[in-house]
Amino acid sequence: MAQPYPPGARLLARPEQAAPCPTCGALLGRGYPDCAACAETVDAYWLADWAALLSGNGVAEGTAEERELAAMVLADDPGAHPWTCDDWAMRRTSCPYCRAELGSGALDCLSCASADQARWAWDHTAPPHAMRPDEHALRLTVAGLRSAERRRPGVVGFWRLLLPFLLVGRAPTRAESRRVRLHLMAGREDELSAAGSVEEMAALPDLPWRG
Repeated sequence: MAQPYPPGARLLARPEQAAPCPTCGALLGRGYPDCAACAETVDAYWLADWAALLSGNGVAEGTAEERELAAMVLADDPGAHPWTCDDWAMRRTSCPYCRAELGSGALDCLSCASADQARWAWDHTAPPHAMRPDEHALRLTVAGLRSAERRRPGVVGFWRLLLPFLLVGRAPTRAESRRVRLHLMAGREDELSAAGSVEEMAALPDLPWRG
């Protein structure tokens, strides 16, 4: 019997530290999904698990059988496949109503909203250690950036700042997240973007009080 709730995004080694993207110049991942190099780096963790699923089922990429497999994955109970495969199956499926990538369509598309909500059943029901906090944050961030028009600009900006550090396995604490959000709300995106770590972003000095 297959292992329930198999882990995802662990077939490839994570980079040891955040580094500049050779294409867009920002920390690698921060240009996701518009920068091709950032997208390739981030998506590699999802694609590795999806390729393993294709191989295990004798299915070739880009075929009708792959689309059928994606439909099967989405119809299965939560935990039947790695969460990365659930996500990639959504990418390989068009919304029947708005025709966007399933789960990433316009805010008023109820089909996309339902699909996006359903994906999180994996996270909520998985046993401890099936998903680390940094993996949940990585999943949330990437899903959010792929449907940025469905989110508030401040939330999208927060995720974009954090993604390079989530790639190396560094999830912020609640206190760090709160500090980064406050700095972002204060219009300090340039300073946050120049920081080389989560700690540096959270440690930006408070601005002087202004009446």
